[in-house]
Amino acid sequence: MSDSSDFYSLNVNTLKEPILKKLSEVLDKTNNKGWRKLGEIVASDRRFKVSGEEMDRCSLKVLELEGSPSRSLLRLIGDRGCSVKDLVEFLQTMGHAEALQCIKPPGIKIIIQPQSQAVMSGHTVRLSCHAVGHPNIQYQWFKMKEEVPNGNSPELVFSPVHVQDAGFYICRVNCGGSFEFSQWAQLEVFDVAATYGSVCHSIDGRLKIVIQPQPQRLLIGDTLDLVCGAVGKPIPQYQWYKNGLPIKDATKKRCLIPYVTLEHEGKYRCEVFSNEEYLWTQDVHIQIGPRISFKLSEAMECSEEDIYAFGQNEFENNRHRSPEKACATDKVALLIGNMSYQNHPKLKAPMVDVYDLTNLLRQLNFKVVSLLDLTESEMRNAVDEFLLLLDKGVYGLLYYAGHGYENYGNSFMVPVDAPNPYRSANCLCVQSILKLMQEKETGLNVFLLDMCRKRNIHDDIIPNVEALRVTANIVFGYATCQDAEAFELNSSGFTNGVFIKFLKKRLLEDEKITVLLDRVAEDMGKFDPTKGKQALEIRSSLSEKRALTDPIQPTGCSDETMARNLQWAKAHELPESMCLSFDCGVQIKLGFAAEFSNVLVIYTSIVKKPEDMSSCQAYVTNFTPELDVDPKEMNKGTPEETGSYLLSKSLPQHCLYTRLSSLQKLKEQLMFTVCLQGKFTSVEDLVDWSMEVNIGKPLIAKLDLHRTVRRNSCLQTCLMPHSPSHSPCHSPGAEHYYQHCYPQQYQSSYLGVYDHIHGLGSPCASNSLEFGAHCNLTPYHQDDMSFPVSPTRVNIPIETTDDINELQTSFIDSLQMNDRY
Repeated sequence: MSDSSDFYSLNVNTLKEPILKKLSEVLDKTNNKGWRKLGEIVASDRRFKVSGEEMDRCSLKVLELEGSPSRSLLRLIGDRGCSVKDLVEFLQTMGHAEALQCIKPPGIKIIIQPQSQAVMSGHTVRLSCHAVGHPNIQYQWFKMKEEVPNGNSPELVFSPVHVQDAGFYICRVNCGGSFEFSQWAQLEVFDVAATYGSVCHSIDGRLKIVIQPQPQRLLIGDTLDLVCGAVGKPIPQYQWYKNGLPIKDATKKRCLIPYVTLEHEGKYRCEVFSNEEYLWTQDVHIQIGPRISFKLSEAMECSEEDIYAFGQNEFENNRHRSPEKACATDKVALLIGNMSYQNHPKLKAPMVDVYDLTNLLRQLNFKVVSLLDLTESEMRNAVDEFLLLLDKGVYGLLYYAGHGYENYGNSFMVPVDAPNPYRSANCLCVQSILKLMQEKETGLNVFLLDMCRKRNIHDDIIPNVEALRVTANIVFGYATCQDAEAFELNSSGFTNGVFIKFLKKRLLEDEKITVLLDRVAEDMGKFDPTKGKQALEIRSSLSEKRALTDPIQPTGCSDETMARNLQWAKAHELPESMCLSFDCGVQIKLGFAAEFSNVLVIYTSIVKKPEDMSSCQAYVTNFTPELDVDPKEMNKGTPEETGSYLLSKSLPQHCLYTRLSSLQKLKEQLMFTVCLQGKFTSVEDLVDWSMEVNIGKPLIAKLDLHRTVRRNSCLQTCLMPHSPSHSPCHSPGAEHYYQHCYPQQYQSSYLGVYDHIHGLGSPCASNSLEFGAHCNLTPYHQDDMSFPVSPTRVNIPIETTDDINELQTSFIDSLQMNDRY
């Protein structure tokens, strides 16, 4: 049937089964725009009498094998005479674009899509789009959002093609009042002749390398810029290699290293591939020499070879000169506290420890990510995100509090979902994380491990950890000695673990980090309850006087710096407070506060009510099941009743509080219902109102730590073949986040994302608690682990990005049927 008017007059039940199945799946998975909302709209139409009992019967389909409440509802309204046109009107009222796409009428079908290609300037290039389904089909080509002049034929011809023709193209196919868009096609144009002289290549779509990388001789601090170019259809892909090993995230035509060191010296080449074709560029040697200071007159008299040779001699002569005062290009910290273990004893102190340490590190200008109760995959992804924040000269600090152990000199952090017994494959190896930090050329690497270091008798595998580089910037602060336990204090309230109890008194001191930790060790040695049981151990290769109080001197507002700042801001953006106005005249204020990077507190208060309303109460409910919020702990009169013991003094009073933890498990946007219950003086019965609220993905939820562990991430911490860490997903670099993930407004707001929290130190960490010889201690690890267990559709292309897959998805998602039916 080609006539669209006949299609819209069909009964819903006569639609083809694949259409009904797809439509039902879309409606089943949607919350605020799903089948229940459709049922409400249909029930309000007098032509289709859908009762509440019939809706209940639809909902019971969820309990059946492969049951679909949406399919049951569609069958019901079809039996009542609902046409496709009626269904379209209902979906338009809901504003459900995805569902509308499922039932678009048959008509134009594009059978030949334009293909992306890389070409050389001066040749003739064609982009083709052909459609069927109507005798009078018209075409219009666009470059981004602009119409291409005279681009109204199935083929868009460039004869010859020029560099300025490069870009993204799309074709709109028109047929009467309807239209369709083709897929996007990227045209990449190389002006090889202008760069390398007269070059002539055939252009048959085969893969060809037309720009080879060139050898370079650089000085420390210079920029390495290697360029490779290839033509072919589809556009070729690139992977750069150094000394035979792939370079992480070097997958563009250009391999750019803004600041080279001696370690960047070596042999480089690039692999170019497209479909099943693979080519290699020539090998090029990159030489790096130390940078020296020359007076201009001296430099004018020296050749590049003289400067390079002189630099090598000066490097040896100046190695032992006194260094300047240390500084950091930035300071970032990842704090993880695991308490709620599924198969092992639960802990209490990590929450207080992470909270106190967070506030202290912020005073030292650290960018802090603080997380509680992470599973194995969440911990690996959190470390991966932490690594993205590191760069040359950055101070990186990793603090972990929870169960742990040490085997063969390697320390392992235990996730909350670790089995009983656990082994290295279920845990994260600290030394492997250090290896990845070293690759970032950080200025200082500090590990504070507040965990036990007993031998794990259930793990007899020797980890295959790659050898660490010799760098003079590593500091380990172990809360206890090798083969010993770390303790937290048993108390009726919330207190620190033994390590943080003494560390937080010294952390702000302007001392070399190893000197500071020595003083903490001395303080701990005077603490009677842990004498002979727990002693701080320090391991360090630090040769310079570096302290956590060192100033930050950024190297400049580079793309890497901006990406790092925005990445941190992304994980700490709070939803804006909002005022909800109900039809009855009541106004409710919603406020938000972050207790940790993955813990959000929502507080509600009534700011306005009508004079004739004698009483009213507001509460929040219907949170996504992923967060597993206990209804008994929601809408409490004090923060402490919700479990928010540490934030209570920073929150406004006279509100109802709800604490949402484990935000890292949030897969979709956070939506909930605000309910209002009121009573008017003229009416005896209570009256209910409700309003849906969507606050997006708050705080750490934006980073999707719930995802499968990504390749090239923290993942395979000990390179053991049985470790369940492999994933086909690619780990994007910092430039990916900078280009694609940050709206413009983030660039000026990342410093203020914790405005609701100004309290320093834990209000419940009892510094006045008296510790005597009778003090009870709980170890973070024990030897015996056998414990009991409706916008209108536009007909011009939307704004695009540089990623063609992302461009295609965002463009299709923006299209909706208009109201002409």
